[in-house]
Amino acid sequence: MFEKILIANRGEIAVRIIRACKEMGIQTVAIYSEIDKKSLHVRLADESYCIGKASSVESYLRYHDIVVAALESHAGAIHPGYGFLSENAEFAKLCRTSEIEFIGPSPESLRLMGDKSTARETMRQARVPVVKGSNRPLATEKDVLRAAKKIGYPVLIKPSAGGGGKGMRIVHHERDLASAFHSSQAESQAAFGSNEIYLEHYIRNARHIEFQILADNSGSVIHLGERECSVQRRHQKLVEEAPSPRLDPALRARMGKTAVKVAKAVDYQGAGTVEFLIGDDSKFYFIEMNTRIQVEHPVTEAATGIDLVKAQICIAANEPLGLRQKDIQISGHSIECRINAEDPQHDFMPSPGKLRGLCLPGGPGVRVDTHVYSGYEIPHYYDSLLTKIIVHAHNRTIAIDRMKRALDEFSVENVKTTAPYLARIMNDHRFRSGEYGTDLIEKLKEDDENHHLKGFVHKLMESFHLWHDF
Repeated sequence: MFEKILIANRGEIAVRIIRACKEMGIQTVAIYSEIDKKSLHVRLADESYCIGKASSVESYLRYHDIVVAALESHAGAIHPGYGFLSENAEFAKLCRTSEIEFIGPSPESLRLMGDKSTARETMRQARVPVVKGSNRPLATEKDVLRAAKKIGYPVLIKPSAGGGGKGMRIVHHERDLASAFHSSQAESQAAFGSNEIYLEHYIRNARHIEFQILADNSGSVIHLGERECSVQRRHQKLVEEAPSPRLDPALRARMGKTAVKVAKAVDYQGAGTVEFLIGDDSKFYFIEMNTRIQVEHPVTEAATGIDLVKAQICIAANEPLGLRQKDIQISGHSIECRINAEDPQHDFMPSPGKLRGLCLPGGPGVRVDTHVYSGYEIPHYYDSLLTKIIVHAHNRTIAIDRMKRALDEFSVENVKTTAPYLARIMNDHRFRSGEYGTDLIEKLKEDDENHHLKGFVHKLMESFHLWHDF
């Protein structure tokens, strides 16, 4: 087992990894940008190294400097977390040549699956059903226009190296394609250091289901059930739950077997997530594999009792899984809500500032993953995620009610957050019934517009009656 691990990340995932390491008796090394000097992950780590200026390009994406920090601190391994360099094959390769263990898949698997367009082609060859789309990265407007005509509108633009919804654009008409293409490229370059994109056919009202897999270095692969991730805004997940209310046992079994097949097709090692879309016809399609830990991994941890971060570390240390598929049991129901520093009443605009009066929820079946504290200054350079609330209960109804209670307990002064909006989702009849898709947030927006229209008409009629009486 490793004696010391460097965490090549920040925020709540860095805190999560440090806590797992501490429980395993492993020393930790934090890296931080100049603006993150007072972050919680820096306080909790045994050692810390400033890696550069505030912007990601000048700090958390400088993988040569990160490897130097690992060598200077005598860390035997690097955990990349999610985002930043977690799916960067060159970073994983540099770790290997520097004799530092990369806690994740091999550079070869990262190249196959970390690049989304290459992953799609690999799955086609493995006879895994794939959403119709482009077969290679697209570099020019001409390439994109040609591919979109072949695929058919609406199309979804996706960064080849991306994740977390960054750089994704839905395009319904050819006239909007060029501008969406260029904005997607720019956002992808800033977030991932790559401007390669590809196209998929956009499936309306789909369900987004992902399967968590674990694979050791001896070829053993299992799945830990699914997560429902259909509640999304601008392709960024807001709410996740396990198990999915959409899947029956037969469909769950077929999708789980396919997820394992995907991992075996690329000789995968570590923790990963195989993502699918399900249409109204119950047919499912592979869309991508996330070759890293996911933001929503606590949902699976709550449902299975398996610590995924510890599992990642053990696999990287060449330990066997020690689990078979029949050992995996799903218990009860779990839900995660992501609370961001954004103002839902003003189109989710970022709400920077210093946190004051922070109150976090607790009680039975409630877990809070966060890196913030009262007095913490939210930097505008990074993702606005503040806190993840995870609940677990005997059944889905109790889990929803528990999440409502936890969201009501969460409060903070001086900044706006998405907590009230998430509470509204918990109350929505479509979510509570389980009959919802990736268009749920659009339907909530339509509800608001209809409500405002009715209010306007009501006021207009009142004015008319007052004038008539006069």
